[in-house]
Amino acid sequence: MTDPSVTGTRVTVRIDGADVTVDDGVTILDACNAQGIDTPTICFAENLTPVNVCRVCVVEVEGNRTLAPACSRAVEDGMEIRTDSERVRHSRKMVLEFLGSGVDLTQAPEIARYSARYDADVSRYEHGGLADREVIDEPIRIQDELYIRDYDKCVLCYKCVSACGDDAQHTFAIAVAGRGFGNRISTEFDVALPDSACVYCGNCVAVCPTNALQFTTEFDLRQAGNWREEDQTITRTVCSYCGVGCNLELHVQDNEIVKVTSPVDHSVTHGNLCIKGRFGYKYVGN
Repeated sequence: MTDPSVTGTRVTVRIDGADVTVDDGVTILDACNAQGIDTPTICFAENLTPVNVCRVCVVEVEGNRTLAPACSRAVEDGMEIRTDSERVRHSRKMVLEFLGSGVDLTQAPEIARYSARYDADVSRYEHGGLADREVIDEPIRIQDELYIRDYDKCVLCYKCVSACGDDAQHTFAIAVAGRGFGNRISTEFDVALPDSACVYCGNCVAVCPTNALQFTTEFDLRQAGNWREEDQTITRTVCSYCGVGCNLELHVQDNEIVKVTSPVDHSVTHGNLCIKGRFGYKYVGN
């Protein structure tokens, strides 16, 4: 997708002591990627508009009082950026620890990798004055046969809301409700999912970074202790339902399709699918 903020002119910024020349208007994150710097992100996705809520991508910009979110801050000519200073590392570590102290991140391997990189230690909040810290504790919502919602794992990254809204589906079936620790993702008036505006495209499931939203097939296999991602194969194909040409990635375990994703870099789908492409694969096994 073309970014209208990119002007076509080139600017030079200094990142961790090295000069990098990029298009004017791109983000700091884009510039870091061009330099091969692995910047942690949770709420960012290539096919979604940045919402700046997770704050793990923050960097230090010379002359700025506060740390800047790399996913949305545009570069400026002559900008000096530090991505691995003590201040940046401490901020990222604290964010990861706070997230891990309140929600279940056992099915979020990328966040676990970030936590290991920054020595985030959630256990230190289990002792002393924070022993009675609040944690999200909600029953798993199984309201249909397609996907489940486990909000104990939700980090409020807003990616599902964006995918359901202006960035992809334009259904607006879900939004953020509540305040403070009661903040949560909800349907309008908290109705059951089948009674909401949801069209079951599953684009929210596709962007969830913690498995708070997951295919029912995956959930059932996990409950049975038989989800073996390391044994799965992923085959790219074209959806057979219509002539649009959406690309599918079929995740196969024990010769059965267990879930379907779509490549973000595909010019037709940008990672998004409809209900048929995402969930209408069971006929293959008949």
